[in-house]
Amino acid sequence: MILVTGGTGLVGSHLLYELALKNLPIKAIYRTKESLATVKRVFSYFTTNVDELFNKIQWIQADITDVPSLDEAFKEVTLVYHAAALVSFNSKDYRAMRQVNIDGTANMVNFCIANKVKKMCFVSSIATIGNATNNTIVTEENEWNSEASNTCYAITKHGAEMEVWRASQEGVEVVIVNPGVILGAGFWDVNTGQLFSKIAKGFQFYTEGVTGFVGVSDVVKAMITLTEQPIKNERFILISENKSFKEIFTLIAKALSKKPPSIKV
Repeated sequence: MILVTGGTGLVGSHLLYELALKNLPIKAIYRTKESLATVKRVFSYFTTNVDELFNKIQWIQADITDVPSLDEAFKEVTLVYHAAALVSFNSKDYRAMRQVNIDGTANMVNFCIANKVKKMCFVSSIATIGNATNNTIVTEENEWNSEASNTCYAITKHGAEMEVWRASQEGVEVVIVNPGVILGAGFWDVNTGQLFSKIAKGFQFYTEGVTGFVGVSDVVKAMITLTEQPIKNERFILISENKSFKEIFTLIAKALSKKPPSIKV
């Protein structure tokens, strides 16, 4: 049995779609019934058999920060995809992010250990990878620098990774993926989805800078492959291409038949 957390988010919903296509036994955690409509909408981008696939998933109302609610979710589970997280770059959300990203992950790890889960795949972030020095290429071997000017989000995701590595010391096979900026269908009003919705409305501003981007479908395929193969106790950077924000905004604008942003801020 597979358990997915964060199933109503960008990565989780696309992951559930791919797992449902494989006819695998799946459980998924959700917090509110309203969020389930978003999952169906994502499914509808790829199939007309939305309800058929959606009903293959055993939905369990729970919260990773609420320990008693997780008991039912972990019954007969052998593989966990942990994608639930709180994403914010506002320092005011630091306490909330610690509760969800660190404490919530600690709860997941404890349940994995107690229930003898075989393998856990954790969705982390490129933000936890240490910075390059002397213009060298960043790899999975770059160590976290606690003295660097890390964002509150990065700090909490690093803390979450430490919890996942704890699972590996207790007999759970773990793999961690560290995606860059994830782009994909759905969730047009939050996070990276806003790039599409704003540009569709004629947004004309861009900022300087370059970062790594990856499609959500590539992230999901990597996650499934890593859990199907005898790979354990490693982490993997997931980046398709390094692009400037102007390049990405221009590509999105052209795909939407809109004028590319031209005003630098």
